[in-house]
Amino acid sequence: VKIGVPENYDGIFPWYLAKLRSLPGNYTELGVTGDDEGIFGVDVQFLYALKPLDREKQPSYSLQVSFKTSGHRQSFTVEVCVIDKNDNVPTFIGESMRGSVQLGLLKIPFMQVEALDRDERGSVHAELRFFLMEQTPRIPSSQMFSIDSITGEVSLTEEASTLDPEMCGRYKLSVMVKDMAGKANAFFTTGIVTVEVTGNTWASPDPVRLQENLPGPYPIPISQVKWSGSQAEYSLEGEFPEMLFTISREGVIYLNAPLDRETQDQFLINIVVERPDGREIAKPVELRVMVGDTNDNRPTFPQAQYHTVVKELSARTEILTVQAADNDDPKTDNVRIFYRLVAQIPESPRALFRVDRDSGVISVQADSMEGTAPQYTLTITAEDAKLNSSCTVVVTVQDENNNPPVFSQHEYGPFHIPENAPVGTTVTAVLAGDADVRGGDSWQVDYRLESGNEEEVFALATDKQTNEVSLVLSKVLDFERESEYILVLSAHNPVALVRGRYGPASTATVSIYVDDVNEGPILSQSHYEVTVREGEEPGRVIATIRGYDPDSHPIRYSLQGDTKKYFSIGKYSGELKTVQALDREENSTYTMEVIAVDGNSSLSASTLVTVQILDVNDNSPVLVGDYSWKYLCTPRWEDQALVLASRDSDGPQHGGRLNFSLHSDAAVRRNWKLTPINTHTNLSLNIPYLAPEVYTVPFTISDSSSPPRSTFINLPTVCPCNVRGNCKMPAKQLQGMPTIQSAVGILLGTFAIITILVVVFVRLSYQNPKEPSKTNQETVPL
Repeated sequence: VKIGVPENYDGIFPWYLAKLRSLPGNYTELGVTGDDEGIFGVDVQFLYALKPLDREKQPSYSLQVSFKTSGHRQSFTVEVCVIDKNDNVPTFIGESMRGSVQLGLLKIPFMQVEALDRDERGSVHAELRFFLMEQTPRIPSSQMFSIDSITGEVSLTEEASTLDPEMCGRYKLSVMVKDMAGKANAFFTTGIVTVEVTGNTWASPDPVRLQENLPGPYPIPISQVKWSGSQAEYSLEGEFPEMLFTISREGVIYLNAPLDRETQDQFLINIVVERPDGREIAKPVELRVMVGDTNDNRPTFPQAQYHTVVKELSARTEILTVQAADNDDPKTDNVRIFYRLVAQIPESPRALFRVDRDSGVISVQADSMEGTAPQYTLTITAEDAKLNSSCTVVVTVQDENNNPPVFSQHEYGPFHIPENAPVGTTVTAVLAGDADVRGGDSWQVDYRLESGNEEEVFALATDKQTNEVSLVLSKVLDFERESEYILVLSAHNPVALVRGRYGPASTATVSIYVDDVNEGPILSQSHYEVTVREGEEPGRVIATIRGYDPDSHPIRYSLQGDTKKYFSIGKYSGELKTVQALDREENSTYTMEVIAVDGNSSLSASTLVTVQILDVNDNSPVLVGDYSWKYLCTPRWEDQALVLASRDSDGPQHGGRLNFSLHSDAAVRRNWKLTPINTHTNLSLNIPYLAPEVYTVPFTISDSSSPPRSTFINLPTVCPCNVRGNCKMPAKQLQGMPTIQSAVGILLGTFAIITILVVVFVRLSYQNPKEPSKTNQETVPL
């Protein structure tokens, strides 16, 4: 049994704690043990106490309750837990009431005030809160310190930046500690915390100037810092390679490798001071390291090779400027550069070029580059006080257009070409020579036909590799129209002449004669499309095929592909006619070929003719299907109808949509109803009851043309039906149609006649038997 009992009970004793329900009804010799002080007892199943309990003295008791029942002694355990009350005042721990703070310390704890409460640990009774009541003296600010209400850690505030030990070296802080998490009814204690203010040597060291490429040995100490307060650890931060700078536990800063001013000319190193637990103590200080220059970089050109062009007629002109760069300190003489021309290939003629010693400007010294090599390679060096480098300059002498192209002769031809020569035929090829450098713009030649080619019968094709021009046929020739061409051909450079001019030698005449060739006929169209209305009277001219012969020979026309001979064509007129009336429903399109033959030769030409037959409303719509065996039930069955289908052989224009309509007779419209459904129509009773009979239902099927063509149809049979919808009386014969009984009778009669004829034939064959012979053995019946 477990029982919770509050401490410090101040009521009437004995104090009954709990009823022991585990006791049986017939026990004797009840007793309690395990209480050395005699505090507890039992009486009539009740556990009682004779005095108050103190949790701080003893938080729990383990009692044994024994009794006797049925001659046997038994026992059970009762655990008494003393429930805590807030009956203890918190007290400060003396050694935590003194501390010191260094100048420059950040807002981090520099000491911790501690207190104890004897109430149950972890309960609200022992939950302590700390408060800073007052700071003495209150200079230079009244709120320079703060205390963490839960941990009791004391820190500086923002106002402590003006902390000065010369102004005040000691402060007394009045602090309070409360239990019950600081509630209004809590116990509290006050105390005085003494804080000593001490100076500090934590400050940024002087800037350091180091020469690049120091010989070592490394590491080299370059500066030192010191935190004079509590135990501290140092680290370095900044933009520098890892392990280039390091700092020891004593604050000595080392350089571990040579520096390169051209890579980085100065370093800003932040020195961080931290507690061993990693919390930063004070703001970082800065060390500036400046790197001094040595002449360790040779001048370099941005590219190893330069290309430039100089015109052949140029005289004493600047052609290029080369500039080298030196990565040494620009504030020193290490970057002063001089330029020299050390080589020229080819060497002759000498003194063609020079380079300015200070600026690197390369210029031509000769009066002209005419007659020199087409290309020169120059070697230029750049030098500082002790180092140098070089580059090459490729100078291309650009040819200038100072020579016009000239033909080797003034006249070419005459040349003969047949009039049936295909387009693209080359008539001739000529060349105008140019004395400028081969392959350059000044050497290239543009040719033009100045006259004689107004109709653009010929075209020019120039070979850019040789400057040879070909005169090419670009249109079909016609001897009858033009038999001779005199062409004037000129030659020019694509760039302007800088010296000289184009004269008569840059122009030539080309003579061409066209030779006559017999030509075949030519038709005006490659394809004819003709439309004819169906049913038109034959003999009408539906098209005229037109052609001509360039040599004025007569033309004969004929047809091919008209297998049914529906068409004819005039032998000399080319008039195409119909021979008989055409039916679109039989064939809507006819395609044939018209052949035109030169009357004086076998030369010919052909064209296709497509004849489209236009639809005419010449077909009436008809009903599709057999309705003689169908019926409608009377009285009328809901949703019962005869589905009527129809068709029209005309095209969509005339037979696309078919309309069903009843006769205008009043009785017909009263008894019957037509309902269009998509492409079909339903016929049904329009009244609930109609006497059983075979009826004539007159209605019209008409197409959509104007005027419409119509068909009149009669449909039968109304009868009473059983529950399954089957007609219960035989259908009567429609006018002009056999009944089922008459059809069966005809079949039976026909079968009987055939049977009689077979019997007669068999009997006759047996009455006159003949001897079989070898010659007619195959004809004897089996």
